[in-house]
Order: sequence, then C-alpha cells, then structure tokens
Amino acid sequence: MKYLIIGGVAGGATTAARLRRMDEKCQIIMFERGEYISYANCGLPYYVGGTITDRDKLFVQTPESFGKRFNMEVRIMNEVVSINKADQSVTVKNLRDGSTYVETYDKLVLSPGAEPVRPPLPGIHSEGIYTLRNVPDTDRIKQFITDRKPRHAVVVGAGFIGLEMAENLHQAGVNVTIVEMAEQVMTPLDYSMAALVHQHLKTKNVEFFLNTAVSSFAQKDNRLTVSLNNGRQIETDLVILSIGVRPENKLAKEAGLEIGETGGIVVNEYLQTSDANIYALGDAIEFTNPIIGKKMITYLAGPANKQGRIVADNLVLGNKKTYKGAINTAIAKVFDITVASTGLSGKMLGRFNVPHIDSITHSSSHAGYYPGAQPMSIKISFSPDNGQLMGAQVVGYEGVDKRIDLFAEAIRQKATIYDLAEIEHAYAPPYSSAKDPVNIAGMVAENILNGTTKTIWWRELATSQAKELFLLDIRTADEFSLGSIEGAVNYPLDNLRDHLHQLPKDKKIVVFCGVGLRGHVACRILMQNGFSEVYNLAGGLKTYETATQKQSNEDIFANDYIGNDDLIYQGSQDKIHPAASAIAQLEVDACGLQCPGPVLKLKTSMDSISNGQTVKIKASDPGFYKDVQSWAKLTGNQVLEVTQSGAEITAVIQKGGAPSSAGGGNRSGNNATFICFSDDLDKALATFVLASGALSAGKKVSIFFTFWGLNVIKKDKKPTVKKDFFGKMFGMMMPSSSKKLGLSKMNFMGMGASMMRMIMRNKNVEMLEQMMANAKASGADFIACQMSMDVMGIHAEELMDGVEIGGVATYLEKAEQANLNLFL
Repeated sequence: MKYLIIGGVAGGATTAARLRRMDEKCQIIMFERGEYISYANCGLPYYVGGTITDRDKLFVQTPESFGKRFNMEVRIMNEVVSINKADQSVTVKNLRDGSTYVETYDKLVLSPGAEPVRPPLPGIHSEGIYTLRNVPDTDRIKQFITDRKPRHAVVVGAGFIGLEMAENLHQAGVNVTIVEMAEQVMTPLDYSMAALVHQHLKTKNVEFFLNTAVSSFAQKDNRLTVSLNNGRQIETDLVILSIGVRPENKLAKEAGLEIGETGGIVVNEYLQTSDANIYALGDAIEFTNPIIGKKMITYLAGPANKQGRIVADNLVLGNKKTYKGAINTAIAKVFDITVASTGLSGKMLGRFNVPHIDSITHSSSHAGYYPGAQPMSIKISFSPDNGQLMGAQVVGYEGVDKRIDLFAEAIRQKATIYDLAEIEHAYAPPYSSAKDPVNIAGMVAENILNGTTKTIWWRELATSQAKELFLLDIRTADEFSLGSIEGAVNYPLDNLRDHLHQLPKDKKIVVFCGVGLRGHVACRILMQNGFSEVYNLAGGLKTYETATQKQSNEDIFANDYIGNDDLIYQGSQDKIHPAASAIAQLEVDACGLQCPGPVLKLKTSMDSISNGQTVKIKASDPGFYKDVQSWAKLTGNQVLEVTQSGAEITAVIQKGGAPSSAGGGNRSGNNATFICFSDDLDKALATFVLASGALSAGKKVSIFFTFWGLNVIKKDKKPTVKKDFFGKMFGMMMPSSSKKLGLSKMNFMGMGASMMRMIMRNKNVEMLEQMMANAKASGADFIACQMSMDVMGIHAEELMDGVEIGGVATYLEKAEQANLNLFL
C-alpha cells in the first residue's frame, strides 16, 4: 500500500508516524513545501520573546531523523500543486529547482493546515510587517528585533496568538500597542471574562484600542505609520498581523473535493473526504461540534494530533475508528494570568439561538488560609432543561489548567452541573479547598437552575432604569465606604434582618456583595421573609465593576521621550526621573485578603507612621492595583511605586506628599450636594426645585437632611417605635411628615402652607411629595444625619424608604466629589 501525506507538523507527522507503527511494510511519502516537518508551533512566540533561548529546542524531529526512524521519504521544499482523483495521482513542484513531477497513491492524506489572513489594506506588504505562523516567520521577526532594535510594535488582532506575541515583545523590551476590531480581546471568551484580561493588560503598560480597525499602513524613514479607522495614526517600528487564520482549502477545492460553509474540507466520521481514497485532518477540515451539532473548524494542535491517529488506523484497518469532534479547549498565558476556555461561550450559544443559562463565580486557587492563594474567576454555560454543561471559561493566576481540563472532560462526557457539584478531587490546602472551584461552580449553577437563587447580570443592571430597581449592598460598612454601585443602599449582611421593614416589596431588589457568595445568603433571607422579586448580582461587584469600567487603554505612550541615557521615559523631558527604589519604614503583607481588606490594612498601617515615612504593602487581590492609587489620591498620600509579579501586587506609599482630592476647592466632579437644615415648606421646595434642576443637568445629586430637615423625609404613615421622654416631646412639637410643614413667612397657623399647596395645584406645579419621589427615582441620594436623629429621638423606621443613614464623613465624601454645594 502506498500512502501520500501532504503537510507535516501536528496532523501530517502524527499520521505518518502512526501509519508506520501500524504497517511496517507500506510505502509512505510526506510532502512539505517548507523546510520543517515537526516543530513546536505553539512555542514560536516564546522564542521571539527570549523565554525559549535555544532555537533548536523548537524542533521535535528533523526531516532526516524523522525519515530514518520511521523508514519513509520526507520531501521538504516540495509543494503538491494539484490532485488528480481519476488516476489517483498528485503533481508536485520541487521548490529548489522549479521542476515538477507526478506521484501516484493508493490513499492520500491532506493536512495543509491554515493560512494567516492578510486583508488587502494599502501598504500591508511594507517591510516590517509580519505574520507569525511558522519557523521562517519566526526567524524573520527575531532577526528584525536583533538588527533594528525596535522600541515600539503594533500587534493587529488580540486573539490567543496576538496576546502571546504582545507579551513576548514586551518581554523583549518593546513597547506594545494592540489594535482589535472587536469590543474585546480573545473573542472566544464572553465579554465579562475578557474584561478581566483587559484590566490585567493595563497593569502591564500595554496600550490597546478596542472596536478599532486598521485602515492602512505607510512606510517612511524606516518607520511605519499605522492609520486607524477612527482617524488616529500610530508611529511604530514593527507590525505583527494576528488577524486570524482560514483553512487552506485551495488544493482540495481545485481537486473537486466538497468544501463546507465554513470554508473547511468536508469529512465524515472516519475523517474521509468526498473522495473515498482521500482523508483530511487538522486546521483545514470542518466537523460537527458535538455540543450543538453545528459545523465548525478547530484551529488547535491537540485535536489535529488525535485525528492523525484515527486517520492512520482507518487507513490500515479500514474505517473502524470514528472521530467524535472537538469541543475547542484552549489555554493561553497572558503575562501573569492564565486564560482558558472549553466548549461554547454564552455569546456563541446565543449566536446559534441555543437556550442556555450562564453562571459566574470567583474562588481561590487553593485554601485561603494557606499562603499564596490566588483569585480565580469561572464562568459556565449550561442547559436550562437538564443542566448539561455546554461551556466553561476560567481566568486566574494558578490552577487554571487543571480546572479547565475537568470542565472539558465533563462536557465531553455530557455531564451536568449536578455532576460538577459532586466531582471528586484531590484536596490538600496547598492545592485546593475542600470545595474546589469546580464544585462551587456546579453548586451555584444548581441553585440557579432549581430556583433557589435568581440572578441578574451586569449588563442588564447597567441598562436598567434606576427607578425600576432597589440596589442593596450587603457588604460591610467599611467595604461600602470604598465605593459601590451608584444609588445602592448599604445594609450589611449580618444586620440585614434588622432592616427588612425598610426594604420595598413593590420593587425588584438587586442584592450584591463582592463576588456573589454573601449575596446568595442575603437572597435566601429575603426570599424567606416575603420578598419575591429578589435577584443576586452574578459575580458580585467584582464582575460589575470589571465589565462596566473603561476597557481600552489608549494614549499611554503619547508622552514618551528618549532620555540622554537612551531609556524611554513618560512625561516632560524636563523632569528628573529617579530610580523607583523607595525604602519603606513599614512592610505589610495583605496577600490572601479580598477587597477591601488590603486597603483597610493599608489605612491602619499609614495611621501608625509619621508624615514622610513610607509603607510597602503586598496584596494579591487584583483590584488593589487600581484601588491603592485611588485611595492615595483621595487621602493626600503619594504612591511611589506599584509593581506586579504574578498575582502579587507591591505598592510603596509615602504618607503625605500629595494634595488630597478633598482639599483646596479643587473639585472637578459633575456632582451636586444639598444640605436641608430647615423643615419650612418653602425652603424644602427650594431644595427640591434646585435638586431637580441639577438632576436634569446630568449631575449626581446627594441631599443631606440634618436637624429640622429630617422632618421633610418622615413617612406619612409611620410604624410605632419605642421612644424615651425627650424623643416623645420632640415628636409632639415637630411636623409628623412633609404634609405638615409650614411656611417660613406668613404661615398663619398653617393656612399659608395650605394656600401655597392650593396655588401650586392650580398652576399645575408638582407637590413637594411628588418632587421628592421624582428625585429619588432619578437617582438622588437621601442621607439622614445620624447625630441629629439621635439628638431628636428620630428612628430610621420613621423615615422614607431608601434613605441612607450617615454622618459628617458621608457628607464630606459626597461634597468632595461635587462642584456645587448648597446649604438651605
């Protein structure tokens, strides 16, 4: 039997080696138009970046060693240019001398792979623009970096290879800008998971443009100008095209083999093409996805290797082995994090109109009490009918690989979320928790599927009208003080049962905590106390903030310049740039703590030192990279250095040395704060007329009610509360609600107030109560002064629903973010 194999690397070389092991007597000829038939394709970016230093380690076998070991002909630099099915022959061109010849076959195997996409953009063939698909591509890029020493590179496309190239160019000392046409990097991921990657890229000083396409390239003075479709231009030294690949089907198409809608070669379950004597495998074929039954192409080395084994067995033994399809399990290192996916993402399932439910959880890589635990985010998609798992995505620092492998096998075995909850795993504190993140993902999904918990996703919350929802933050008061979702009311979980009477039963209540776990507990409390429309925010505040904040990272190189020492600096060339080698008087370890733990620990540490002294703090919570800089700016301290190594973030902060955002009238926010001190009807009206105007101008409004102003926000029908003697006396002397307020002038025992209301009604002016309701619905914060309430014997139960209880610090926090502050 004579076998011809077109193409080497994963698919072709595996088929050839297995064929020989199965049949020692057959004739095997492999054709490869390049010089290499077996090399580590996935290792190429790491050779460019210098992680792999020895080029020879990229090669698994040379053509000579492979041919000798498996007793076959390996014809490199020989390109098959046509297939003649009728007489079972191929025409081959010798690329060394240009001659052609014909070779016959009994069976033919096609493993042509995929080719990189190079759109017909002006200037795309300029020097310095490369794709990375094979060893010659790698050599050209490596030589360019060695010879030209580029300072800046543009990577076009932010898929797995694009991000790996960005990391490795960065590793080689090159500033990197990524341009991606989609709204996110790594499009197989759902947006909320890709957002985690976006925020990590920012910590590495990688510039990236999203929703942006390249329109042209131009070359001038050994540099390239990359023009974008938004009118921007980027000056660079090097461009890497990582726009994507497509199946190399030209040979098969010209031979008359069936090509599918995806552009891949059509094969049956035995990997046999439309011609019985021709088989195909690898990146060039389309095959039915086993999850949803749709035709897809898998551009991965793992499936190609497995297909090669099946093809060889079917060639020798007859069509005995069937290929069940690939579920597209992939993993990539992106700087310090690992990103992995398997199966189909939620957005892909939505694109195919497949009913599904998504769930997101945030866990630790191993037991939190054991040092070095790292955060990990998991999103799964499953069937609403029986809970069958259809997709999973994991982003984290450690242990991502073993979790994605568990999910992948669960999907292959058609396991359900109930099976995930019961998966048995090896547990010891350095490796996992008693309930592994995979178990937790299954348990949370089970709660969603059986109705124990209802969830709402960040996108729905972000697009909802404020008046439709009641946002309940059940984190601690300290956590809440560091920031929350706009309009949220804070009742900490441990005190939630004491505040049930203050929660509305006619609104959808959205409960949230940091990551969703405490939110689930709160939902169970509420649902068992008569609240039916209660929803837990999926992934908690971590997912919401990550997905809703700015995703792109433009213009970070806008102020770069080259110093006299030939190093790149940011900012003004007149500035002196000392080495960031701050010596700390106090070192703090906050690793393992989740937000707001690291910031609170930092605050305590800063309180213990003097002005001018420094604290060096280490934390593993990914949000700390941003939080520490925001906290320092707010408190008037100075961040001297922030670095990240793996999941560990190290910051050096000097006490004092920077202007606080609260000082000097330097307010630039678009917010407005009002102090309502009076319970006169006309002054209360003035407060809400002005507040309504501020709201209509797009300002975020906060109204602080203190002393007599508390009477404005009393309920008309109040619950009975127990009061001491002075509380009862104040209650008898003060207005019982806004409807009992008098005028500051010409009140006439209440007649003036009644006349005022009558005139307002006749002139179609809204009543005070309607103004208050409208302001609340428009997102205004009502804050009652705790001290005034204590002095006057007013209880929280007597105040309108949704009123926040706070003190001077709460008011000052609002005021420092505002450019309008009025006292009425």
